[in-house]
Amino acid sequence: MDMGLKGRRVVVTGASQGIGRACAEAFAAEGCDLVLAARQPEEAAADLRARFQVRVEAVAADLSRPEQRQRLFDAAPDADILVNNAGAIPSGGIADLSMEDWQAAWDLKVFGYFHLTQLFLKPMRARGSGVVLNVIGMAGRAWKPAYIAGTAGNAALIAFTSAVGAEAQKDGVRVLGINPAVTRTPRMERQARWRAEQALGDADRWPEMVQGLPFGRPIEPAEIGALAVFAASPRAAYLNGTVLDLDGGGQFKG
Repeated sequence: MDMGLKGRRVVVTGASQGIGRACAEAFAAEGCDLVLAARQPEEAAADLRARFQVRVEAVAADLSRPEQRQRLFDAAPDADILVNNAGAIPSGGIADLSMEDWQAAWDLKVFGYFHLTQLFLKPMRARGSGVVLNVIGMAGRAWKPAYIAGTAGNAALIAFTSAVGAEAQKDGVRVLGINPAVTRTPRMERQARWRAEQALGDADRWPEMVQGLPFGRPIEPAEIGALAVFAASPRAAYLNGTVLDLDGGGQFKG
C-alpha cells in the first residue's frame, strides 16, 4: 500500500539504534528524505542512503541541551514530519533515583519532546500542514512504581500530546503518539538486568523479567516503525490528539 509519503522530509530523533532507527528505516522505505538526530547518527545515515537511495542527513546532537535542539531545528525548519523518540529514562523507584537522575532523564525525553515540538510546530502551523509523532511508552498508562521517572514522564507526554493536538488541528497539523510496551532493543535488556538484580539478586537472570508477554514475545522495532509510517501518513489523516497503545493487550491482562 502506498502511504503517500514519497518526498516528505522527516526528522527522527534517537535514530541511531532501536525504535528510532526502525522508524527511520520505515520512512526511508516509503521514499522519504530523512534527517537523523542522535549522538552518533552517521553509521545509520550511511546505511539508509545505500539501501534506499534517499537523501539522508545526519545531525550529531545531544538533545538534552536546548541549544542543540535549536541546532537540529535550524537544520530542517521545513520538515513535514517530526518523530520525537530520543530518550532513555532509567529504571528505579522513588527511593532509587536522585533529583539529578530525574533532571537528566527528563531533560532529554520530556523537555526535549516539549521543546522540539514547540520549535517544529510553529512553521508547520504557518504553512497549514505537518505531523508531530511522539514515541512515548506504556508506562504512562500502566503505571510502574519501579520505573517511576518513566511512568511520570510518559504520563506527562501523553497529556501533552493530546492537548497540543487538540489545538493544532485547526491549523491543519496533527500531533499524536505511540505507546510501545516491552520492545526488543538493547535498552530492554538493560532494564531487565536492573529488575533482575533487584528482584532476584542476579542480573544474568534478566530473561525471566520478560516472560509472560502478549503473544509470547516482545515487540519488534520494525512493528513500531510500520505503525509510525501509517500514523504519520495521509492514510491516517483524521488521526490526531491521541496516543496509540502498542502493547498486544497486555494492559488488560489480570
